Amino acid sequence: MTDLKKMYSALLGDSFPLEMTISFGDQTLVYRKKTWKIPMADGTIDERGLRYGENPDQEAALYELVNGNLVLGACQYIAPGNGLVSSIPVEDMLQVGKHPGKINLTDVDNGLNIIKYLIDRPAAVILKHNNPCGAAIGASVADAYNRANRCDRIAAFGGAVVASRPLDRECAELMAENYLEVVCAPDFEEGVLDILARRKNLRVIRMAGIARLAEFEHYRFVDFKSLIDGGIIVQQSAVNTIRSAADLKAAATTYKGVEYRCERAPSTREIEDMLFGWAIEHGVTSNSVIYVKDGCTTAIGAGEQDRVGVAEIAVHKAYAKYADITCFDAHRLPYVDLVAEIERGQRDKADKEAIDAKVKADRAGLPGSVMISDAFFPFRDAADVGIREGVSAILQAGGSIRDFESIQACNEADPQVAMMFTGQRSFKH
Repeated sequence: MTDLKKMYSALLGDSFPLEMTISFGDQTLVYRKKTWKIPMADGTIDERGLRYGENPDQEAALYELVNGNLVLGACQYIAPGNGLVSSIPVEDMLQVGKHPGKINLTDVDNGLNIIKYLIDRPAAVILKHNNPCGAAIGASVADAYNRANRCDRIAAFGGAVVASRPLDRECAELMAENYLEVVCAPDFEEGVLDILARRKNLRVIRMAGIARLAEFEHYRFVDFKSLIDGGIIVQQSAVNTIRSAADLKAAATTYKGVEYRCERAPSTREIEDMLFGWAIEHGVTSNSVIYVKDGCTTAIGAGEQDRVGVAEIAVHKAYAKYADITCFDAHRLPYVDLVAEIERGQRDKADKEAIDAKVKADRAGLPGSVMISDAFFPFRDAADVGIREGVSAILQAGGSIRDFESIQACNEADPQVAMMFTGQRSFKH
């Protein structure tokens, strides 16, 4: 254990060059390695780039695009001068403690990938290992953060937060109650940094570029995937084209000459949650199902191999997290700690029974949620999972030859469930 801790606490250098050039035919992109001069506890200044990569034994480097542009076919890719995570100046690392690692920055990057669709409202997303564990809009940035945190208080431990608005003291007080790795916002109001400084190793990043994130909705970048044999797959980044009610399609299909159509249309609130949920889906690992209600995630199921499985996992997580937040509200204690105290004879089991009864009665807050799938339902089984838990509407890509099954499931439900198609798959960038 001691050796592992030493690995994670070590500040590693790297062997990567200061400059990197990538050529696409006769077009060239030039990247420069990013480093920061950060004051250390002993008074020295340490200039380093990334602390380490995915794991502490992996060297890593961050590169910023500084020259060149790329036009392939009809697509012009993002140009130099638009840096966000790759160009954070040291003066905007308001509190560091330690140089950032790869996951710290990729969490922030994926948070920006989500927030860019919510920039017109106070919004907050909490991420852990590149997947959101809670996301919400709210009346204020503090409200948005609190709602996102309550979705999954357990997973938010050690997470990264990205906010769409400058942080105020109310939001900072809420954040200071938790252990977070990174907080990123466009700015910080007076007194906020003093509050966040209670968490000594918290990385606090000011990113003025958040104010113009809406511009990034339509930017393309080159997405690289390295293969085990050293080969590379190159693709365009994804663009979310589902941005308004007009972009949604009525759930309808024809199978063996018979037309099937979802009988109930979604309400205004359900449409708003569909658009909100689809924006969140762009930051969730593919083959995912999430549940959202009133502009907040209810549960997130990410990156599973089968669609019905991920729908069920999200439900299971919703019940576990709802029990935890209910227990925390009542006793300022995590649910697992309450159970442990009961087992040790330190607490009456009636406390647990009351929480379990509330979770069961509330069905983990899932009734009325909108179920969002990043791809089509190949069978009705996934839709049935959500319908059993009381979802009122479903948004999925559509396009399965058996779409009629999911439509039938919605029409047979009591009360009936609305369903819409996007016609577009959503993938994590």
